[in-house]
Amino acid sequence: MKTSNQYSLAELCKLVDLTPRTVRFYIQKQILSAPEGTGRAAFYHQQHLEQLLEIRKWQDAGLSLERIKELLNSNGDSKPIPPIKPKQPGDIEVCSHVHIADGLTLQIEPTKAGLNSDQMRQLISTVLSAYNNIKE
Repeated sequence: MKTSNQYSLAELCKLVDLTPRTVRFYIQKQILSAPEGTGRAAFYHQQHLEQLLEIRKWQDAGLSLERIKELLNSNGDSKPIPPIKPKQPGDIEVCSHVHIADGLTLQIEPTKAGLNSDQMRQLISTVLSAYNNIKE
């Protein structure tokens, strides 16, 4: 059963303004993670959406698909990240908003922060723990 944070190929393509052929090409070239499931039953997650937005950002900065693949697969390695073009009107950016408590939200832009998903989980866990210690 599909949940609200899952997307069909058509929904994903509409969100990032790409063709299904382009998305399949990125998967074939291992630039984009494969979807869950196969064929028409395949679906995509928020991670796929974020990856496609990252790919677009790096393409707009003039990077080749080969270099983008290296950046996306670096897993926090210390490879130098090329400068990002200044934001322009209409640019799309993905952020995570983590609810800590009423009136307290942590906003994270993982790519700007240079954090992979494991590091994000560790940061969130540490912040929640610190908040709970302060509240006691």
